[in-house]
Amino acid sequence: MNQKGFLERIKKQFGDGNYAGDQFGGAAGKDGSGLPIDSASNFMFATGIECSYPTIQHGNVRRDLLRECGHYDRWKEDLGLVKELGLNVLRYGLPYYSIHQAPGKFDWSFADEAMAEIKRLNIIPILDLMHFGVPDWIGDFQNPDLPVHFAEYAGAVAERYPWVRFYTPVNEIYVTARLSAKEGSWNEQLKTDKGFVTALKHCVAASIMGNQQIAQRRNDCVIVQSESAEFTHELLANPSPEIMLENELRFLSLDLLYANPPSASVAMYMMDNGLTRKEYEWFMAGKPPGYQIMGNDYYGRNERIKLPDGSIQTSMDVLGWYEITKDYYERYRMPVMHTETNVFEADIAPVWLLKQWASVLRMRQNGVPVVGFTWYSLIDQIDWDSQLKEVNNHVNACGLYDLNRKPRPVAEAYKTVLKEFGQITIVPHAEMLAITEQPARLKVAT
Repeated sequence: MNQKGFLERIKKQFGDGNYAGDQFGGAAGKDGSGLPIDSASNFMFATGIECSYPTIQHGNVRRDLLRECGHYDRWKEDLGLVKELGLNVLRYGLPYYSIHQAPGKFDWSFADEAMAEIKRLNIIPILDLMHFGVPDWIGDFQNPDLPVHFAEYAGAVAERYPWVRFYTPVNEIYVTARLSAKEGSWNEQLKTDKGFVTALKHCVAASIMGNQQIAQRRNDCVIVQSESAEFTHELLANPSPEIMLENELRFLSLDLLYANPPSASVAMYMMDNGLTRKEYEWFMAGKPPGYQIMGNDYYGRNERIKLPDGSIQTSMDVLGWYEITKDYYERYRMPVMHTETNVFEADIAPVWLLKQWASVLRMRQNGVPVVGFTWYSLIDQIDWDSQLKEVNNHVNACGLYDLNRKPRPVAEAYKTVLKEFGQITIVPHAEMLAITEQPARLKVAT
């Protein structure tokens, strides 16, 4: 008797493919295509609204990019553009300098309106609490009371908006300290190593203490520490001690934040410039509470080439986000997010975005837990070509939308990425992970 094979039997009983249950994915999941969905296991595609507010000209001029780029007047329209793109996640900075008016005194008028709209639109904010500046009454980053004052502010924000889970307490600590106290561009405008170390330790301490206040009120908080991914290439047969130290100092803010002992040369540099042994031991006691994500900001201008004549050239993507971030990941072994990128030239922005996304995919394929990607920012910026040092009102065409809120070509490129990859999970098979209402178990240094 002619026996039929198993495939024929299956076909007769169940049909030729498209079996009942296929639509549910199971352990294999799905291909991840389609616009992002609001799920805790999904990769976080994001944009941000540029919100820097340093002072220049020795404190006489406050650069507030939320004002200069029109967000205070068009905030509802801007938040609508986030949803128009198909995004659910937004890096969003409240203006710390104007909200925290004195110890115990806050002006929530703008923040309440904007946050209510973010909540109404079901946007997940990564709330940025300090972005390159402090309130006038605090002064600058040399003030040793900054960590205490900022902790009060962070706690007040978490108390007022208990539905917020994601935070960046202090944005780009290394850049904040370098431009404020080493290069003399912003705020205290110092050009000293001691000023740099002082600003950096105060900002890290502020981040830690603010993080503690947030965790007291939201014990499942997710802290996305946005920090610049830097590197200087020196074209000398015998590299100079200055550049060798600079390439070590780029890790310093995260070393102190994540209790990672820096190299001996960096430790001696800090001690020579005001860090006490007691302060060092305090930083090394342990990581802050909550779920920590290491956000790496990468612009081509983060990489520099120093020529034999001493001149510095912007190198634009020699190593790129992948290679530089790999250095950071291997140092800290923490989940990674690409938290900022852009270029100032609108015509090459789509290609730049795709290059960054290709780097993210490669990093994920190599087993590094990359959990999100951000094009920064939603709308064009002003005067970042001079690092905000000069009031030129020069538009930087780096936004997904221009200042008239019209889409730039990069917006379409981002939509293409979202449609193809918008539903990939943070890690493969992440849909198997349980979502629980139980309190998070936190590691808190004592």
